[in-house]
Amino acid sequence: MPPIPNLIQQRAAAALAALAIDAALGDPPNHLHPVGVMGRWLRWGEQFAPSSPGARLVWGAVWLAGGWVAFGGVGALAPRHWLAQGVLMSLLLAYRGLDRAVAEVEAALAAGDLAEARRLLGWHLVSRPTDDLSAPEVAGAAIESLAENLSDSVVAPLLAFLSGGLPAMVIYRFTNTADAMWGYRTERFEHLGKVVARCDDVFNLAPSRLTALLIALAAQLANRRGRAALAVAWRDARRTASPNAGWPMAAMAGALDTVLTKRDHYALGAGQCLPNAAMIGEARRLGQLVMALITAGLLGALVFARFAESRSPQ
Repeated sequence: MPPIPNLIQQRAAAALAALAIDAALGDPPNHLHPVGVMGRWLRWGEQFAPSSPGARLVWGAVWLAGGWVAFGGVGALAPRHWLAQGVLMSLLLAYRGLDRAVAEVEAALAAGDLAEARRLLGWHLVSRPTDDLSAPEVAGAAIESLAENLSDSVVAPLLAFLSGGLPAMVIYRFTNTADAMWGYRTERFEHLGKVVARCDDVFNLAPSRLTALLIALAAQLANRRGRAALAVAWRDARRTASPNAGWPMAAMAGALDTVLTKRDHYALGAGQCLPNAAMIGEARRLGQLVMALITAGLLGALVFARFAESRSPQ
């Protein structure tokens, strides 16, 4: 293993390259996307899963571990050069695609096309039924998805890479994909996805809370509502079924002075403003500020590591 300053340099440089590539190019086609390959692995796992609850629980854990070994192993075999690592990392980040999907919902709502906004929301961003959502509910759901996915698709994979390299990032992304496919409390997935869901909860404990802090900092810079964002996150984050998703969503609700609701499930925030297309635009600008803060942090780490390396005895 290289010295710590050198390792920090390599990983910070790779992360910066990955963010730049994602910003410039976005996601590859679905048939070439590594998450698509992970999805096929998980579909095979479901296809061959046994029928009894106990056996499905064990099968789900074994299939998850097999994915960790298979996909993490591929990550471990990747070239170690920072640029090559950055290119591969960019395939596991999804900020540009996320922002574009949210922007499409924003544009449809701004044009008064609620039916299209509902369709785009359901197609790109949420798994809940969207056919009967009101315009404020559609806008709120798009904002929630943006906030939650800032954690799941950007902050968490970056933290995994910085702490454990590309194998850790791949393992995180595989687990998060598995949770998205299997992590439901239904007869079909209750036992098959139980271990997956618990692992995903553990992996996202730190990233979700860091994302809430970043949203609050972005809000303080944008509209001086950083303290409100933190207060709402602290008060309301536990209202969601997930131990993690509520943190960035509640912080975003406080930052925008609104209430983000999922019908019959939760309400986050206590603001007076109803979500609408303009508020989606505000949320996207906060997301862009969060990305700028992440980039600045990585640049700072790179400069510090180079300085530390230059001062270390040869």
